[in-house]
Amino acid sequence: MEKMVKTPLVNPDFWLGKKVLVTGHTGFKGGWLSLWLSQLGADVVGYSLAPGSSECLFEKASVGQHIESVFGDILDLTRLKSIFKQFQPEIVFHLAAQSLVHYSYQNPIETYKTNVIGTLNVLEAIRSADSVRSAVMVTSDKCYENKEWVWGYRENDSMGGHDPYSSSKGCAELLISSYRRSYFTSENIANHAALASARAGNVIGGGDWAENRLVPDFVRAIQAGEAVTIRNPHAIRPWQHVLEPLSGYIALADALYRQPEVFSEAWNFSSLPMNAKPVEWVVKELVECWGKGATWTNESNETYLHEAEYLKLDCTKAYSKLGWEPKWTLSIALEKTVEWYQRADSGEDPFELCVRQIKEYMTV
Repeated sequence: MEKMVKTPLVNPDFWLGKKVLVTGHTGFKGGWLSLWLSQLGADVVGYSLAPGSSECLFEKASVGQHIESVFGDILDLTRLKSIFKQFQPEIVFHLAAQSLVHYSYQNPIETYKTNVIGTLNVLEAIRSADSVRSAVMVTSDKCYENKEWVWGYRENDSMGGHDPYSSSKGCAELLISSYRRSYFTSENIANHAALASARAGNVIGGGDWAENRLVPDFVRAIQAGEAVTIRNPHAIRPWQHVLEPLSGYIALADALYRQPEVFSEAWNFSSLPMNAKPVEWVVKELVECWGKGATWTNESNETYLHEAEYLKLDCTKAYSKLGWEPKWTLSIALEKTVEWYQRADSGEDPFELCVRQIKEYMTV
């Protein structure tokens, strides 16, 4: 009997020559995703606002030199549609977003415009493009109505959100679901795009310099010779290396392209159950990994804004139907993250650091 050869979850043969559009390619996750897809042989174009600072993965790892990069706003529907018409993408990854909880408290209108109306514009651009076969719309684990349950949220649990950021992601999920049922149905899917949404937890990894995120705040404090300040030491999050959910997005886009009627749904991509740890535990591990006298302290409650204390996702569907599962424990993820920053600080090429870690991840 002929032996069956299992197709790898991230399959270079599938991606070779595929025309892929990534919104938000100047962001942390979008930058890593764009580099990974280009390494797989895809023809990638990124559409995003220009980076606001040179302290970002897009600039440090020269992402724009390895893909076709277009600077534009997803709120500009005319421009967005023109990029779809010009490039004729087969696969779309939508990651462009206002992604910070604390920033959303200060800028709620911008947050809702970007995360809801921006998503609506991307859906309209997809709907107008005959070329698109599969589209993965990335939202957040915070889209769920968080009831501080000890068990993970499943894809059919209620949308919600306490803060503007979380609420905007719940809104985006409802919008995506509506478009899937209105325009991307099983009846017309053969002649149009297949649409899925992806929800992931807190990601870490080299090249993140965003404000009010744990790892970037830690790195900035260490580089300044200061103690890192943490806001909510007891908050538990499903921490994961950035490559974990990205592998899920890539596998989902592939499966969606091949079997749209099966995979046109919402999907959770979270870490191993053992990786759900309090912020304080993560900071202590970072201090140990970094060495060189790194220290930390708690922030006064005077500046505290509400954030969920406990949040986990149930990824049973991705495990059973997609064959996806996370590979790295949190300790390994933290080691890889610290290694990236320390090697970049010592003068190594950030692009080569990204490529090396992508290759390491794919061989696990």
